[in-house]
Amino acid sequence: MFGLEALDLARIQFAFTISFHILFPAITIGLASYLAVLEGLWLKTGNDTYRDLYHFWSKIFAVNFGMGVVSGLVMAYQFGTNWSRFSDFAGSVTGPLLTYEVLTAFFLEAGFLGVMLFGWNKVGRKLHFFSTVMVAIGTLISTFWILASNSWMQTPQGFEIVNGQVIPTDWLAIIFNPSFPYRLMHMATAAFVATAFFVGSSAAWHLLRGKDNPAIRTMLSMAMWMALIVAPIQAVIGDFHGLNTLKHQPAKIAAIEGHWENHGDEATPLILFGWPDMKEERTKYAVEIPYLGSLILTHSLDKQVPALKEFPPEDRPNSTIVFWSFRIMVGLGFLMIFTGLWSLWLRKRDTLYTSRPFLYLALWMGPSGLIAILAGWFTTEIGRQPWVVYGLMRTADASSNHSFMQMSITLIMFVVVYFALFGAGLGYMMRLVRKGPKTDEGKETNDGGPGQKRTPARPLSAADDDGAEHDRSLTKEI
Repeated sequence: MFGLEALDLARIQFAFTISFHILFPAITIGLASYLAVLEGLWLKTGNDTYRDLYHFWSKIFAVNFGMGVVSGLVMAYQFGTNWSRFSDFAGSVTGPLLTYEVLTAFFLEAGFLGVMLFGWNKVGRKLHFFSTVMVAIGTLISTFWILASNSWMQTPQGFEIVNGQVIPTDWLAIIFNPSFPYRLMHMATAAFVATAFFVGSSAAWHLLRGKDNPAIRTMLSMAMWMALIVAPIQAVIGDFHGLNTLKHQPAKIAAIEGHWENHGDEATPLILFGWPDMKEERTKYAVEIPYLGSLILTHSLDKQVPALKEFPPEDRPNSTIVFWSFRIMVGLGFLMIFTGLWSLWLRKRDTLYTSRPFLYLALWMGPSGLIAILAGWFTTEIGRQPWVVYGLMRTADASSNHSFMQMSITLIMFVVVYFALFGAGLGYMMRLVRKGPKTDEGKETNDGGPGQKRTPARPLSAADDDGAEHDRSLTKEI
């Protein structure tokens, strides 16, 4: 069907499940740190706005965290079911790294998550804040181990191969492999930026509907400060990451650039747009800027970038896909930087919360960080092909011996179940977002306690039935 084989379906299945999964940890990482900041500011200033925002976002965090855990378990099983040859070859490296994640990050998060979500009126303020910080640290430790494992697959070192299996010889070299620091910083920063635009979009939604209060304004203000500061930093990290990739995976860079061949000593141009054709071995309809490719990728005006024709056809990544996935990521990155700069200009003019054109931009930029993460992940993983462990094991040699029919049935089941289960979860989470934080302006907000009315601590009890009339006026306006 469509010229696909069982291997292709196995790759599509893993890509599908990881595409769902990666969205949840990204928001979890950002929201956990955001909650720690909010609670810290409340303890320091006594400003109830920060407390109200903490209660609001903690429920969204809880739902998101739960969906992230469930979606992540499926991928772990796929290593054994669909990629058993890879597990047999490299399991002595990837297995312990994933185990370390469970023993450190997951246990840390699980140990303090209950106190964070349900202990607001049961433990002291300092202990509760400590629990929130521990959960935030746990999400970052989880990122550390997952990226260590994946980065080793990109730039493997610290091992030897005995009887067709990878044997670790230096765990520090395995963990801190050449691409790991750049990929860790790039992913963690992407999670913070994605969360900032998610929070900012939520605030913009409420401001456009006329719900203007200190909590909503604080959401937008904090989100835009994060965008202004961190989005440009992410661009710099991306530049260093690109230089590292050029050194260790030059074929990936050539595919990203759609660059097929060098001419004499001529500097490499930057192809802004075009259509890389893998069969014809050229980029059609290319719009080029002379010298700029060399300047960006080598920081010089005369050095050349390796070209795809310098690599055997069987070792070339699919340039058609990674060429465009990379440009989607970069284009959204520039939009994020522009949004941050515009917010600063409006802030100085004291119109940040009233400029409807800006608020509409902030609203529509809500999913931009997550889309950029997916685009970047596709670029990284498809750009590694045809290797599952770069230079050591090809993807075609890593899959289990399943039939086309078996992979077709399981893929269909995954699609149906994921859209039903996580679609409902995402819908509920967005319903919580549209409710907005509950505040009692001019009154002391009741923290709750025995016999006291309070907002339910259980995330699934936090949304009532008043959501039906949330956005009718805004929907008409849009």
